[in-house]
Amino acid sequence: MTEFGYALSSEEHGPADLIRNAERAEETGFEFAMISDHFHPWTDAQGESAFVWSVIGGIAEATDRLRLGTGVTCPTIRIHPAIVAHAAATSAVLMDGRFFLGLGSGENLNEHVVGEGWPAPDERLAMLEEAVEVMRLLWQGGYQTHRGDFYDVEQARLYTLPERPVEIAVAAAKENAAELAGRVADAFINTAPDSDVIETFESAGGAGKPKYGQITGCWAATEEEGAKTACEIWPNAALGGDLGYELPLPRHFEQATEDVTPEKIAEAIPCGPDVDRWLEDIRSYEQAGYTHIYFHQIGYDQEGFMRFWSEQVQPKV
Repeated sequence: MTEFGYALSSEEHGPADLIRNAERAEETGFEFAMISDHFHPWTDAQGESAFVWSVIGGIAEATDRLRLGTGVTCPTIRIHPAIVAHAAATSAVLMDGRFFLGLGSGENLNEHVVGEGWPAPDERLAMLEEAVEVMRLLWQGGYQTHRGDFYDVEQARLYTLPERPVEIAVAAAKENAAELAGRVADAFINTAPDSDVIETFESAGGAGKPKYGQITGCWAATEEEGAKTACEIWPNAALGGDLGYELPLPRHFEQATEDVTPEKIAEAIPCGPDVDRWLEDIRSYEQAGYTHIYFHQIGYDQEGFMRFWSEQVQPKV
């Protein structure tokens, strides 16, 4: 049976609002949430980008049942994997086992800020694989040393550890990343109903593991209003190809989406109050093999979306 969750958009909401949104998601009945981990938003109109690890502490205090994962953290350039391991272990303790770590190979948008350059895709995946090795080593406890191709760890010990090692989910939109996820991860994440990458994930070792899929949309009183809001705040919803990984600044995403119109957005994602349009996306994810589906509601009317989910969508799924 599919589990449904809610996306906490760090690019659109300040830290206090993210905590409140998580609390409301739990009250609404969502079973899990995913919180984005960015240094920059995609566009200036989104306007926020809080440090996710501070926000997770607030969510731990404000919720009792909701499971929470990062969607997703890049543990390779901006933050050393030993520090991510430390942050994730503390988060898992605070949330009493309700936390899991979503990982990805990152975007230039967030990782270039420390001046270490932006590697080629194959190197980014190799860095991610070694980062997972480093983190799992540290979660074993005791003093650990690692000397690898990308990372060194010297006599490091995490003293605050959860009872069980943190579960890792890996985001994968392409075949090579999906193969890596199948080999090293406990779960899979993607933002498109692509059955091919799920097949790769499962054949590489991911059979039977959770598969998380994100649906981005904009509920509003009318389709026109929803499409207008989405176009103003999240035009990158209509951005295809590899640009999302390569562009370094929010203004470059704005330039790349100058020709995006509300009509194009409405074609790409569900906008407005048509239940059938939202159900269409849900069914496509289920048919592709996703076991967990979570919703990113664009804009500030999170309460409206939660009412829409509770009263109109949830009864039909």
